[in-house]
Amino acid sequence: MKVTMEMLGWNADLAEAMQALEHPEWYPARIIRETKINFTVIAKGKGDHEVVLSGKVWHEAVSDADLPTVGDWVAVDPGQGKDLPVIRALLPRRNRFSRKAPGRSCAEQVIGTNVDMVVLITDAEGDYNIRRIERYLTLIRKCGAKPVVLVNKADTAPPELMEEVCREIAALGEVEVYPIVARWRKGYPAYLRRVPKGRTITVVGSSGVGKSTFVNSLLGDEWLETGDVNAVTGKGRHTTVARELVVLPGGGVLIDNPGMREIHMWTDAASLRAQFADLTELESHCRFADCSHRKDAGCAIRTALESGSLSQERYEHFLNLDAEIAELERRNEKRQMTLERVNRREKRHVLRNRQDREEHLRDLKPHRGRY
Repeated sequence: MKVTMEMLGWNADLAEAMQALEHPEWYPARIIRETKINFTVIAKGKGDHEVVLSGKVWHEAVSDADLPTVGDWVAVDPGQGKDLPVIRALLPRRNRFSRKAPGRSCAEQVIGTNVDMVVLITDAEGDYNIRRIERYLTLIRKCGAKPVVLVNKADTAPPELMEEVCREIAALGEVEVYPIVARWRKGYPAYLRRVPKGRTITVVGSSGVGKSTFVNSLLGDEWLETGDVNAVTGKGRHTTVARELVVLPGGGVLIDNPGMREIHMWTDAASLRAQFADLTELESHCRFADCSHRKDAGCAIRTALESGSLSQERYEHFLNLDAEIAELERRNEKRQMTLERVNRREKRHVLRNRQDREEHLRDLKPHRGRY
């Protein structure tokens, strides 16, 4: 199959951004893989090949989330001789699908960029966790991509259980849910049987739920090694070990991700409220504007909980996510304050002697003294 720029998602906006760089010798490419030291990109007439990142792009990134990653479009300098081509600029992103990096860090981890649809794979038994699915949906909506949930292993799960799980997920709102059998390619909606040209989807979910089997079914061959499920834990081995972008037979693009053991929030209060619109409506009837929804008098959410119109589980999950986002925002603010202190300290160090001060002024006003 001949890969075209249109298959990869190239469009008029990207072409305009590329032209604005005013470097006709550079060429556009999309990142399909990354390692600790370089990237693999795919470009028109050049196939897939390795490139390195320029120091300028590295230093201009405010955080790791602003560095190029799988799914990004970049401007590449072909270089000369035997030198590897160099990424000189990151072209504008339409969106980025992110989570908080695992562990105690408050950094953002980008899962994929320029994504049209996020497909979440789960099952109805060992992996099923409605609260984790709700977290995924919150992050997907924050990104702006279309969420689709596929409940795999419909051939082995009891039909009543499968029906109940699909109904519970659909109740989360604005999400399409399909029971599927990935190994038989059964139950897929039409747009996943043959992903349209230029569309980018990414697949997420835990290990062992059939992600690799699903990806293989889209590709039409055994692209990824599939693993057995442990009979004791009910979990599968990680079969996708690195994030990768591949072109599908129909011309669409897939970003495959390793199984995620944890899904931490990377969002804000506005996105949370959109996910819990029913609670937001109740909140507007609370007696106090700063109601914590715990022990405050006149709390409409507590009243709904006591009357039974709001489930205890959904109420607790809302409070937990709200607290998690508040903590993330607090840590981000603290991190920003630390960075500002470091920058001020470095600036004082630069201005300590006359030669450094003159160099600093030249950097601020490069045309000073020229005329």
